[in-house]
Amino acid sequence: MGPQDERRQPLLRSSSDTDEEAAYDAAEKVRIVPSGGGGYGGDGDPSAAASGGSPSSSGGGPPFSWRKLWLFTGPGFLMSIAFLDPGNLEGDLQAGAIAGYSLLWLLMWATAMGLLVQLLSARLGVATGRHLAELCREEYPPRSSAAPSPSRFSATGSCPLWSGVVITAADCFIFLLLENYGVRKLEAFFAFLIATMAMAFAWMFADAKPSGTELLLGMLIPKLSSRTIKQAVGVVGCIIMPHNVFLHSALVQSREIDHNQKGRVQEALRYYSIESTAALVISFIINLFVTTVFAKGFYGTPAANSIGLVNAGQYLQEKYGGGLFPILYIWGIGLLAAGQSSTITGTYAGQFIMGGFLNLRLKKWLRALITRSCAIVPTMIVALVFDTEETLDVLNEWLNVLQSIQIPFALIPLLYLVSRERIMGSFKIGPVLKIVSWLVAALVIVINGYLFAGFLLQ
Repeated sequence: MGPQDERRQPLLRSSSDTDEEAAYDAAEKVRIVPSGGGGYGGDGDPSAAASGGSPSSSGGGPPFSWRKLWLFTGPGFLMSIAFLDPGNLEGDLQAGAIAGYSLLWLLMWATAMGLLVQLLSARLGVATGRHLAELCREEYPPRSSAAPSPSRFSATGSCPLWSGVVITAADCFIFLLLENYGVRKLEAFFAFLIATMAMAFAWMFADAKPSGTELLLGMLIPKLSSRTIKQAVGVVGCIIMPHNVFLHSALVQSREIDHNQKGRVQEALRYYSIESTAALVISFIINLFVTTVFAKGFYGTPAANSIGLVNAGQYLQEKYGGGLFPILYIWGIGLLAAGQSSTITGTYAGQFIMGGFLNLRLKKWLRALITRSCAIVPTMIVALVFDTEETLDVLNEWLNVLQSIQIPFALIPLLYLVSRERIMGSFKIGPVLKIVSWLVAALVIVINGYLFAGFLLQ
């Protein structure tokens, strides 16, 4: 970045050691190629900004370009990993086994609510050039700046719990290795993991052959009963993750955007909106596959209430058999991809949150190592001392409870910040969107509070 860029975003540069403070170094950012004549902030040519001849300088924005959409594609898919983590998959399979197809409509609308929150997070990051953790540090007193890094691990029941923790710990080294090769390589790796999940669960969907009519009715006709209220709350409660709200506002800064030109910022928001929507549509389809497979196989059976992540593979094997490629292994591959991708994004989120809240000037590899150590070391201790299936379920419940407690500390600052003209300028949200966003946030917080209260009472 040149001297002009440094003057443009002074809050990102508080000292001489600027490389460790920004979410991404200038050399790491993806440069956006202009679709026609004129300069763009990402191609290093300031001529358009200086001349004022670009259409974007007046706020109009350039025409749509598939090539640019491809260059902006990536952050939304990393964000969508949180909608596919093992906790979500467990909520899907339990909703399908206990409620059948009746909660598919809720899954669809919960994903839509999650999309709204994530678009607001992206809007904050693009419009301000800073991510949520940095802005919270500046807006709130230091004593309020606390954001633990979430961690989650899963097991399929085929190996000891401690060995699963060791496998999960390797994600830190995978992350560090990929980060050295650039943002696009890291995004390609996550795309591979998402594709792995999609193919694995689509295979299961094809094997199970759920009813298309019941699937459509489940999506279009809202149904809710006292018997399925717990699963309904779980479906909504596990969609919005606190660390993901922080993460997305940082991920969108991986593209070089000229903040001097309003049209370029609008263009970035448009492409990020398209990309994030596509990513969450794919995540919804994957969640749909899991829910319908278990609805077809276990709804109304005695085993419905006893299925969880630990024993789901065995139940699937007993129900659908081996075939050319045993469904147990298909489920295991999809679950492994979900677990690894979610823990790596947890590492990524922890890195941004730690740097943003604490303003620590550490090398990125050291941040990642500290973040994962804070999660892996206590997890390994628990795994060695309490290596049982019941422990995994209890730990998973505790992780869900901890995330329920953290949700308000992500949603409330986000909505406060995107509503302030002092922070967002002309990109602050309007009154209608503000009301809708606060209603969604209130609903999510109440639902997570219900989960927390239910856990304590239980």
